[in-house]
Parts: sequence; structure tokens; C-alpha cells
Amino acid sequence: MSPRDLVSEALGGLLQRPGRSALTSLGTVLGVGTFVAVLGLTATTSAQIDSTFNALTATEVTVEDTGGSEADDVPLSFPDDAQRRVEKLHGVEHAGVYWQVRLEGRADDTVRATLTGDAGDGERGANVVAADPGLLRAVEPTLREGRLFGAWHSEHRQPVAVLGAGLASRLGITSLENAPAVHIGGRAFTVVGILEDVKRETGLLLSVIVPRTTAEDIWGTPDSGSRAKMLVSTDVGAARQIADEVPVALDPAHQDRFGAVPPPDPKALRSSVSSDLGQLFLLLACVCLVIGAVGIANTTLVAVLERTPEIGLRRALGARGIHVTGQFLTESAVLGLLGGLVGASVGTLVVVGVAVAQHWTAVVEPLTVATAPAAGMLTGLLAGVYPAWRAARIQPVEALRR
Repeated sequence: MSPRDLVSEALGGLLQRPGRSALTSLGTVLGVGTFVAVLGLTATTSAQIDSTFNALTATEVTVEDTGGSEADDVPLSFPDDAQRRVEKLHGVEHAGVYWQVRLEGRADDTVRATLTGDAGDGERGANVVAADPGLLRAVEPTLREGRLFGAWHSEHRQPVAVLGAGLASRLGITSLENAPAVHIGGRAFTVVGILEDVKRETGLLLSVIVPRTTAEDIWGTPDSGSRAKMLVSTDVGAARQIADEVPVALDPAHQDRFGAVPPPDPKALRSSVSSDLGQLFLLLACVCLVIGAVGIANTTLVAVLERTPEIGLRRALGARGIHVTGQFLTESAVLGLLGGLVGASVGTLVVVGVAVAQHWTAVVEPLTVATAPAAGMLTGLLAGVYPAWRAARIQPVEALRR
């Protein structure tokens, strides 16, 4: 039989039972569609991971106050104008010094929304953070209400505070209409703003943040247990260079008092995440293809049993076993090819749909889409091997007796 005869016979057999053929190829459609979709979503999410790393991790530098050597250890190494010095560096967007104020051991270590109250009122042990105005801009905040304190508040050592959304809810402060105040250790601070969210230093959402200069006047410099830090937000690509320059800009004579921590190189982590996602999704796609192959094999085997009289008649008219084998293998391959074409289209539409819904950029490898129909045809071909072998072993006399 020529290839043309094989294809013609296969199409004739499929078109005789169009409903069954469509349901049989559905397994391949799902398998190939999943194959294309998961590989496309893997590439798309990997690209999104890259952009997330670039937007946040690769633009953040943390500077720690190490205090220098034991001989000249100082409680606060950052100069008063540390923010101004660092923000002059090319590539720096915002920078600010901050530390956690320790209230433990003081006469009143409670943060309250009212001055008077029972001993159990308020938040004992609540985080109180002393910060430069630049820190509040470096964390990329979203304000629920009010504003951030600025350079004027810091310069004039004003008793103002910005609350994180979590702490504000605990204290019962939901609005700034009545100019509420919080009382930290018995001292009143006017609440000027409430943070809804931050992209960096999420612990600030459970904290009350006061100007650094005000905190120094009231509680002094940080103790050895809560060393000051500086958060620096930079342009993309400038973080590692800024990490080298910050100690010199802060104190050229005592650079050892500052430990600048540059962002880790995200390339290895991105590769690891992408590899893990790729392996997981590829395994899932292969499982779907196997399920589709089992469906084709099962339906083809049932078709062989139902078409036993037809096979016997063909054998009686001179068809050999190889002809019957070729016919059923071709039918399975055609089913797989059609399922692969439809599945590749469905998978591509799924990737584009998810990307549009998430406001991402869809990434679909042309090689994946091009090889998907071939994968479907190969799946169908392999699935038809056993049914075709069973069909070829049917004896004409026994088949015609049925």
C-alpha cells in the first residue's frame, strides 16, 4: 500500500465514527495543550521573576554600623548628615539611617493611643523605629492617610510619628481627622501618616516611626544591642557600585565602621528557580501526554475488536498483516497529529490569556509550538502499536465466522 492509500484508508476509518475520533483525540489535545501551556508559562514566569529581582533586590543596599574595632567602638558611627552624603552619590535614589529604639527597662515601655489608661492598655514591646526621612521614601511606601515626616520635622526635632497599618489597627487609630497622637513611654507624638504597605522592610507596618533626631534627644543613640543601619535604594545596575562607595562617602577616615551589603547576584537564583519550575512543569506535561496516549491506545484497541469482521474481509481479499498494521498505525498517528495541532493552539491561547490577565509579557518559544504537533503524532503512533499488532494477528477465517 502506498502512503496515499494508507492516509486515505485512515481518514475513511476516522470519518466513519467522527464522534469517537474527536473524543479519542481529546486526550492528545489535553496532553499537548498542557505541554505547550506549561512550558510557555514557565518561560513567562521566569521573565517575570527576572523583572522582580531587578526592580527590588538588585536596587537595594544595606549599610550596617559595625562600630569599628574594639578600641574605637562608637555607639553611632553614622554622621548627622549621612542621608545627604549618600544621596549625593550618582545612582542613589533615596537613603536613610534607622534603628530600633529599645524601651525595655524604662519606667514606661508601652505605646498607647491615650495618655491615661490601665497597665494593660496599649502595646507593650511595640517596635519603635528612629529613622531619617529618606528611609520612608526608600521603602517605597503606600500611604493609607496623611503624609510622611520630612526634612523640616527632622531638622527641628519635631515629636511626630508615622504608624504602620498593623500597629494603627491595634491602637484603634483609623483616621487622622482628629489629629490623633500616640504616647511612647509617656511622651506624646502627633501621628502625621499611616502606612498602608511598603515594598521593603515590611516590619515597619507593625512599628511606630519617629524622626531620628527626635529619638536621639529623648532616648539617646542606639545601644550595642540595636546597631543602626542605613537602607539605600538605587537605580537598576548601580547597587554594587554604590555599596563600594558608601563607606567612603560616610566617613573616609573610618571606613571600617560600615559594612555595606550589596544585593546578591540574582543570576544563580533565577536559574535555579527557572530550572526547578521547568522540570516540574515538564514532568506534568509528560504525565498528560501519557494519559492521552493511554486514551488513544484504549479506544484504538476497542475499535480493533469492533472492526474484526472488516479486518477479516480485508485479509480474505489479499491484505497482509503489514497492511492492517500500517492502516491502524496511520489512524492513530493522524489522531495524534490532529490532537497536537489543536492542543498547540489551545496551549498558546492559555499562555497569552494568563499573561494578559496578570499584565505580564507572554513568552512562548517558537520551537515548542513547532514541535508540539510532532509530539502529538508520535504519541498517537506509539499508542497504536499494540492495537495494530493485535489487528494484524487476526485470522481471516475466524474473523469471518463472527
